[in-house]
Amino acid sequence: MVVQVVEVSPRDGLQNEPEILSTASKIELIRRCVEAGARRVEAVSFVRADRVPQMADAEAVMAAVPRRGDVSYIGLVLNRRGLDRALAAGVDEVNCVVVATETFSQRNQGASVDAMLGAWTDIAKAAHAAGVRASVTVAAAFGCPFEGDVSPATVGDLARRLVEGEPDEIALADTIGVGVPTQVRALVSAVTAAAPGVPLRAHFHDTRNTAVANALAAVEAGVTVLDASVGGIGGCPFAPAATGNVATEDLTYALHRSGHPTGLDPTKVIETAAWIGDQLGKDRLPGALGRAGWFPADPR
Repeated sequence: MVVQVVEVSPRDGLQNEPEILSTASKIELIRRCVEAGARRVEAVSFVRADRVPQMADAEAVMAAVPRRGDVSYIGLVLNRRGLDRALAAGVDEVNCVVVATETFSQRNQGASVDAMLGAWTDIAKAAHAAGVRASVTVAAAFGCPFEGDVSPATVGDLARRLVEGEPDEIALADTIGVGVPTQVRALVSAVTAAAPGVPLRAHFHDTRNTAVANALAAVEAGVTVLDASVGGIGGCPFAPAATGNVATEDLTYALHRSGHPTGLDPTKVIETAAWIGDQLGKDRLPGALGRAGWFPADPR
């Protein structure tokens, strides 16, 4: 089974890094990801610059990304103002985030869960009217830094309400990296039952070294789209101790060796991870494959 990897390093990867890259460097990162085979790229977010200064140049980035018919660029939006900016910038998809718990929703977005559900429905309908795909991410679906465990029933109920916006895709996010494979299977089952026919995506953080195992469990449960970030950079700036996303190169290795092609070029992904590490001034990134290498030696 082919698995699509959505490259999120330009947005979710960079938003939690203290180093603010130049617009030119962000565009080069995106170009390298596309050259490595990424066909869906979460490129930018249209949020308040005072809250996430790393994303302040979203319009400038979108104005210069390499445009190709086989590449789709995703912009994160949280309200209609963000959507208007995204549509004007020429995104191919928008993604909205609804948090699974009330406390984290208030801390992360300054709004209640109910308010964000309403915002999502409004965003989705307007995006669809403009001919743009709209997906929604359930953040903290596996656990909350403030409220603890999140039950599959809670996530299932939330997914049932998200269906009102007719999502093109629902993503389940382990925002703080607490999930394990048994949870993955339970959540996928709950959301599949609550939102039948809606494609699922999964987004894992490797805070506790479970991300690759969780990703494989998601694929075994029927998920065919996974988020990843070159080098394993990133995280959520509003979640304490939420370290980086699963590394694209590590996930690619696990998927390819498990019989799930991704269309990514492992060598170019590893090279891109090394490049972004240099740009961020990091001698060592979380991703392991850049140090250990592919096995067998030639990934082609």
